[in-house]
Amino acid sequence: MRRRAGRSAARALWVVALCVSLAALRLGRDLLIPLALALLMALLLSGIVETLRRYRVPRGLSALVLLLLVGLALGGLLHAVWTPARDWMENAPRVLRTIEHKTRGAQSFVRRFDALAKRASAIAAAADNPGTAAPLAAPVAGSPVSAMDVLEGTSGVAAALLMGVALTLLLLAAGPPTLARMTAPVATDGRAVRVLRIIDAIRLEVGRYYGMLAVINLVFGTATALVMWLLGMPNPVLWGALAAVLNFVPYLGPATTLAILTLVAFVSFDRIGQTLLVPASFLLMAGIEGHIIEPVFLGRRLDLNPIVVLIALWVGAWTWGIAGMVVAMPILVATKVAAAHSENGNSVVRFLSPPRGRPRGTWPSRFTGHRW
Repeated sequence: MRRRAGRSAARALWVVALCVSLAALRLGRDLLIPLALALLMALLLSGIVETLRRYRVPRGLSALVLLLLVGLALGGLLHAVWTPARDWMENAPRVLRTIEHKTRGAQSFVRRFDALAKRASAIAAAADNPGTAAPLAAPVAGSPVSAMDVLEGTSGVAAALLMGVALTLLLLAAGPPTLARMTAPVATDGRAVRVLRIIDAIRLEVGRYYGMLAVINLVFGTATALVMWLLGMPNPVLWGALAAVLNFVPYLGPATTLAILTLVAFVSFDRIGQTLLVPASFLLMAGIEGHIIEPVFLGRRLDLNPIVVLIALWVGAWTWGIAGMVVAMPILVATKVAAAHSENGNSVVRFLSPPRGRPRGTWPSRFTGHRW
């Protein structure tokens, strides 16, 4: 009985700690998002920095050059997609009118159903409160946005970006030995060495995985842009860049790209066959990329349970928005790597891994699997 009571109390404490942690993450998003993104960038680029270190290149110099190259690549990507994205934003009213014209039949049905629902709710409200009527809400005039408001918002983003870049540079220049010195005051020598080994394993596995995934997504985005150009889609470079970026988010990313491409094809083409050819082509490419290319080049080292992935993405989006979705997958991958290299992490590995029908007692000590 005492053991059961102790287990129940421990579970209740874990639930309370989880709720408090989620609340703290949500309340401190402005402070924690730049730190998390800086840690992620340092984790992804540390492998290249340490490799150059073996050739006597200083960590600070290689980190500075890498960050400059990443900034130039992002700037080039934004420059390539800025004009077509701006054109689509400016043509949004025309696109909405086209969608309304093509879906006029469905809209009439929806309006009739909505009118019936409103009439039924009005009759029910009149029956409950006879002789009363709902007051009409007075229109609220929107306050004009001043230049100072825009400047304050832009300065906050710029400060967060500058802090994230500076922290990434410092982490890459410091290297793994600094992490060992940071854990020394709170851990024994043996435990600090073990923590350093786990951090080094996370750095190697996560950096290798996402580095190869970045190359695959670059090829996937290029192929998407080429296919969209062959199908006559407007602004194929924009859709290729969108497919490459969103493909880093499992399940939700390709689904979002598919929905956007279907909508654009629906607006751009008049023939139903040409419209359906766009999502069919993207589904074929996504299937080849997810079930053939990624397993061949990435192997089955970092497989994750789809249910856990979707929950992590949902929680990340709820706490930190887009930044939370970006860091959700690396956190899961790092957790699985850390559990695989710890003595008592087999249960965590099994929880994060997808079911495979293995008999009990035959789980490997090292994690296996693939993202899809």
